[in-house]
Amino acid sequence: MVCAGRATSRMRKENGARPDFLTRRMRAPASPDEEIFPSLLFLITCRSILTVRASRATIGKSETSPDGLRDLKRGALRTLGFREDSKISTVHMGYRNFDTAKIYGSEAALGNALTEAMQDGTVEREDIFVTSKLWGSHHHDPVSALRQTLKTMGMDHLDLYLVHWPVKLKPWAFDAIPKEDHFEELDLKTTWLGMEKCLELGLCRSIGVSNFSSKKLDQLLEFASVPPAVNQVEMHPMWRQARLRRVYGDHKIHVSAYSPLGGPGNAWGSTLVVDSPIIQAIAHKHSATPAQVALQWGLSKGSSVIVKSFNQERMKENIGAVDLKLDDDDLMEIEKLEERKIMRGESLVNQTTSPYKTLEDLWDDEI
Repeated sequence: MVCAGRATSRMRKENGARPDFLTRRMRAPASPDEEIFPSLLFLITCRSILTVRASRATIGKSETSPDGLRDLKRGALRTLGFREDSKISTVHMGYRNFDTAKIYGSEAALGNALTEAMQDGTVEREDIFVTSKLWGSHHHDPVSALRQTLKTMGMDHLDLYLVHWPVKLKPWAFDAIPKEDHFEELDLKTTWLGMEKCLELGLCRSIGVSNFSSKKLDQLLEFASVPPAVNQVEMHPMWRQARLRRVYGDHKIHVSAYSPLGGPGNAWGSTLVVDSPIIQAIAHKHSATPAQVALQWGLSKGSSVIVKSFNQERMKENIGAVDLKLDDDDLMEIEKLEERKIMRGESLVNQTTSPYKTLEDLWDDEI
């Protein structure tokens, strides 16, 4: 997404002057309550994102781009493991918002599937919302990385480009689990300037981050001309991110929840969320499923939720979370759950070459 939030202190110090590309792309919000994401944004993962329903007034607008977030009405599908033949069961079911990344290895398949869907008239380009992410090996040149992503996907722009992790790797390091000699010192200012250049060149309509702590946001805002529009983080009933949501909310930056069910089916994931007796009891009370309870909890916090499934029955089940209403007693019960972060990022921590010597360093004690 393009930028949600206000001009930073650095811009204000410069007599309110904005770079020309921001002058062209920014606008004031229509009202103080306008959000860049609706509270009923539903993102579905393969990794890919599906938005199912939302209130019309808050969809698809951002302070930095009137059009940059326009089509989060229909939801998203994440594309880890995405195949071109998945198109029938995703686009035809209403999926319009797709979340991929260089490291997922799904950019080409997703691009081909979306091209086919546009060529056969199933969707128009303006109907879909496509996100990808900058891997650590490309922090030295986000513009070239995004150009390569666009070439791979057969597109001329993305709707959203995210910094995948606050981790910089050597340019030749493309492993999902970095080796000890892959790490370099992160220069976040240079990385973000490259992200802003992607926006200026029209290669994407909005920019954001993923797996950033509250402290790392503060560091970023010290020099950013364009604040991030979104932070995509792990969030579910057993990792509620209350402090992070409060800090990012103060800056009008949307928090998008990946692994809202705890990541079952992933090598690092867990069934703790859907197996929780509290979640199951709430599901029984409402004649719903544990997954629907967990997803609706995330939506009730104003976050978008990104789930991962190509199973048509589960996709329908996930969509049903939008109609579930949790009452105050339900929400109070969920607050009793012991918190546990599941995606911890151990592979990004070591005592020699990584800038993060401990998990507390990586997450700035938000773990």
